[in-house]
Amino acid sequence: MTRLLIIGPPGAGKGTQATRISERLGVSAISTGDIFRHNVKNLTPLGIEAKKYIDAGNFVPDEVTNNMVRSRLQEDDVQDGFLLDGYPRTVAQVEELDDILAAGGDSLDAVLLLTADDEELVSRLLRRAEIEGRTDDNEEVIRHRLELYKQQTADVVARYEDRGIVTRVDGLGDIDEVTERVMQALKQTS
Repeated sequence: MTRLLIIGPPGAGKGTQATRISERLGVSAISTGDIFRHNVKNLTPLGIEAKKYIDAGNFVPDEVTNNMVRSRLQEDDVQDGFLLDGYPRTVAQVEELDDILAAGGDSLDAVLLLTADDEELVSRLLRRAEIEGRTDDNEEVIRHRLELYKQQTADVVARYEDRGIVTRVDGLGDIDEVTERVMQALKQTS
């Protein structure tokens, strides 16, 4: 069984790599960002609440996110493993994820940390916003999200580093090259 977390700053390519890794490993990719966008698009009560935070460049509160993840990790397609993208982002979420997994006698196997330069990330996200028409991606919001990422996830990374399960991978470069670096890093952790 493979239970992974991919983490990195906004724009580092987590979503792209999560899809590729999940396909190669035969596990489900679970993206909280996709869950949020689905709910916002469909104007669900959760989506309406989440949109307020997303539009301001802030993270959705833990309680809302935790409930979504708990429910998702109980679905049949994740029983043989999963790759989480975008969760946990805070130490409180790490503890919640530990509790969710421990209830089934499980724990995370590895944490993939994609690294990238801030200026490259801003450029990537501005291009993505233009291509996809994302209203939540302007330069001010992007820089705010990068700062929040640094503030809130440094402790998350430290927590997993204390457990010895963090593998750092350079997220810059050709998509195929990054995927190969990730797969090589995973082989070294197993």
